[in-house]
Amino acid sequence: IAFHSDRDGEYDIFTMYADGSHQQNISNFAGFVDVWPTWSSDCSKIAFYSNRDGNNEIYVMNFDGSDQTNLTNNAANDAFPAWSPLGDQISFGTQRTGNWEVYIMNTDGSGQYNLTNNAADDYGSSWSPSGDQLTFHSYRNGNWEIYKMNADGSGQTRLTVIAQTDAWPAWSPNTGLLIAFSSTRTGNNEIYLMNTDGSNQHNISNSPTSDDNYPEWSPDGSKIIFYSNRTGDNEIFVMNTDGTNLINLTNSPASSEYGGVWSPIY
Repeated sequence: IAFHSDRDGEYDIFTMYADGSHQQNISNFAGFVDVWPTWSSDCSKIAFYSNRDGNNEIYVMNFDGSDQTNLTNNAANDAFPAWSPLGDQISFGTQRTGNWEVYIMNTDGSGQYNLTNNAADDYGSSWSPSGDQLTFHSYRNGNWEIYKMNADGSGQTRLTVIAQTDAWPAWSPNTGLLIAFSSTRTGNNEIYLMNTDGSNQHNISNSPTSDDNYPEWSPDGSKIIFYSNRTGDNEIFVMNTDGTNLINLTNSPASSEYGGVWSPIY
């Protein structure tokens, strides 16, 4: 599992085993922020974003932290990368049009182009397991809602319709039948599941006294990883898809951990 933590003084990318053991800092770039990791499909590389060049840019590195390379090289902020399941493309959010848009590029940084082309903010993309669709969240209707689209940007379709915030969708692996997301519809952030057509939306974290956010799936689709402040600090937790068997993986008091994402192979 990759995640980001400020335990060493600023946010860096860490990895750990699926049981929370063997936590280690792999980006380790002093004085700057490295956050929101995403794995390549063969687990050989991790993409993330960093402000080390004066603004947020998408970087890629080997799984051990070596060979850190800037992919986007743009004056605008680029953030929230997501690696395609086929391993050939990375989607990301960018402000280069003046608002947040979902862009896509090849894994060497070439071929960057705008998928959403919308005047409102769109970001937080996640790929379907077949690689032919993406989900994202958008403010185009006056509040944050979950959308899906084809991988070329066509067919943008709204999946949630509610006055509160729905964000950070994550497509289930393998069958691709479910989307996890976070929502404030109960008054705080909770983890929800729904079918890929938007039906059967239901709360699985059910923790009214905490914020639970940014869900991601285990490779076999049986568990969901997310971050929560239910211990007083932001920590990485994992649970079954029905909300049972909740486990704190990071257990790092007085620091904050976010953005946990499982490697595709484990």
